[in-house]
Amino acid sequence: MSTAAGIPHAPLGAPSPWVARWAHLVRPGGRVLDLACGNGRHAIWLARRGHAVLGVDRDATALAALAALPEGVATRAADLEQGTWPLADEPGFDAIVVTNYLHRPLWAHLFAALAPGGVFLYETFAVGNETVGKPSNPDFLLQPGELLDAVHGILRVIAYEDGVLEVPKAAFVQRICAIREDMGKTGGGAPPRYPLPG
Repeated sequence: MSTAAGIPHAPLGAPSPWVARWAHLVRPGGRVLDLACGNGRHAIWLARRGHAVLGVDRDATALAALAALPEGVATRAADLEQGTWPLADEPGFDAIVVTNYLHRPLWAHLFAALAPGGVFLYETFAVGNETVGKPSNPDFLLQPGELLDAVHGILRVIAYEDGVLEVPKAAFVQRICAIREDMGKTGGGAPPRYPLPG
């Protein structure tokens, strides 16, 4: 969770239902970036499913604890809101997961960091959340349709939601699952198939 939004890192637990619902779209054994990973609940969950995961956060203490776990998650400490993009040296990721964190200037870097066929899973707080709790700063709240606008013309949207979650506590959220389609696969072949959870 983003400490920048005034919310401490959540204890390890189950992954976000959104991440769990769409993780099947990530290439088996693919490289995954868990950005602003905190204690690493998604990084650990994805590593246990056979993915090579890089967890990035500014909290070096949380990253040290994550790196010490047997799942083999690679970690990198970086202040994502200051200086240059810290992952310019990394090859493309098969998935990028971001939850409960918002720093809009990173979006172009994230889209560029997705490999062809890469899955973009993003879920964070939206306008309206100020009525039920933190974060309440408008800088940390998505405007209606903002995630759709951000990926328009860059990624193919597979799923999108914008609403209120009542459990475990009320929160206004937006979330998106989008894919960087492989433009090298053109021709008269069959269109890509992205299985929807049943």
